[in-house]
Amino acid sequence: PFSSSARKKMNLKSERRGIHVDQSELLCKKGCGYYGNPAWQGFCSKCWREEYHKARQKQIQEDWELAERLQREEEEAYASSQSSQGAQSLTFSKFEEKKTNEKTRKVTTVKKFFTASSRAGAKKAEIQEAKAPSPSIHRQASIETDRVSKEFIEFIRAYQKPGQDIYKQCKLFLDTMSHKRDLSIEEQSECAQDFYQNVADRLQTRWKVPPEKVEKAMDEVEKYIMTRQYKYVFCPETTDDEKKDLAVQKRIRALHWVTPQMLCVPVSEEIPEVSDMVVKAITDIIEMDSKRVPRDKLACITKCSKHIFNAIKITKNEPASADDFLPTLIYIVLKGNPPRLQSNIQYITRFCNPSRLMTGEDGYYFTNLCCAVAFIEKLDAQSLNLSQEDFDRFMTGQTSPKKQESDSFSPDVCLGVKQMCKSLDLLSQLNERQERIVSEAKKLEKDLIDWTDGITKEVEDIVEKYPLEIKPKSQALAAIDSENVENDKLPPPLQPQVYAG
Repeated sequence: PFSSSARKKMNLKSERRGIHVDQSELLCKKGCGYYGNPAWQGFCSKCWREEYHKARQKQIQEDWELAERLQREEEEAYASSQSSQGAQSLTFSKFEEKKTNEKTRKVTTVKKFFTASSRAGAKKAEIQEAKAPSPSIHRQASIETDRVSKEFIEFIRAYQKPGQDIYKQCKLFLDTMSHKRDLSIEEQSECAQDFYQNVADRLQTRWKVPPEKVEKAMDEVEKYIMTRQYKYVFCPETTDDEKKDLAVQKRIRALHWVTPQMLCVPVSEEIPEVSDMVVKAITDIIEMDSKRVPRDKLACITKCSKHIFNAIKITKNEPASADDFLPTLIYIVLKGNPPRLQSNIQYITRFCNPSRLMTGEDGYYFTNLCCAVAFIEKLDAQSLNLSQEDFDRFMTGQTSPKKQESDSFSPDVCLGVKQMCKSLDLLSQLNERQERIVSEAKKLEKDLIDWTDGITKEVEDIVEKYPLEIKPKSQALAAIDSENVENDKLPPPLQPQVYAG
């Protein structure tokens, strides 16, 4: 709005030139009571900004609708080309040419719009990322990705020129990786490891950055690029990571009966403080799957390990040793059964900054976790000091290890709990005896059947080797002395006589 002195000067100048100025012509077109400016199409400065903002928002909305429509057309064309790729090989090159032209036209339209306003310039990167060749990439980044990007930009500002170089290298790496989706996960891992090494060397040799700042910068670089690459490189479909996850989960579920005493775990969960430490350790190892950055996953493993050391220290009332730590970690993994355990281990191995993974406490605890998983996968009866028969019965669920003996309960435990434990122990013993009797009876039955079959086979073999021949019945033989003509001269047969004695 014009001030009163400005209006007086305008009227004086107009009267000197012989021009009559109507006060109503100087008022704002919107009727707000302020004086307008012809350069602003008759609006005052305030109303002109409002009108300009409305027109700008309308233009933004129209361009967004245009970009979305073009995106849908591109995805439909891509889908139709994939379905008819085998039968229409001749028309595929035409489709690619049309797709390239359409994409170029869209990018030109978006650039034309966004170069006019500095406010919309912040969204330009998101639009360009949305136009990546793969149709599965979403146009808008996730909330976490936006947050990490802002934090990364704020961080590198303190590095000035080295920070600009870091940001340029990261953007170049992400653009390069977007065109290498068809590579194997091992090749992508090598690219990431080479990138880490090159950026660290560049900061040390070219920009002379101190080692402690280099390490901090590399942590932020890893956080930035792996947050954006997470959905492409974590448990990819080209690997058998998911199959290994299911196998480990199934194995841990089958080992639910393993007790701390079998693993020689020096932790007493009866102590409330120790029980809380165990719960926190399990929570940390499970929380590892919710993180995206390898360094954050390592931090969860480190926190879990420190809770384990504290639990051992409280139980034994002395510092824990490495021999106590590994069995306890195995017990925590068995009790927690973390989701996608093998995928997380492989992801950390492939894409973590090697300087952090190979040195320090994070690397030590991660190595112990890998050893614990390997031990669980190869766990057998000898590892738990059990007989093979008991181990097989526990694994199949036929029986479970004995519960805590009633004599070992504390004095304040009620009698009902003790009696219940005695009854459970008695039932467990009776069940074992019954199973043993049934097993022996089945074995005896099998032995009888085998013995009968063996005797039958032996008889058949003998009959086959020595066949039985049945001769026809012969004529009756005459008495020995039937043809003796002097039978009548023979003395009579002797008769038995009884003598009185």
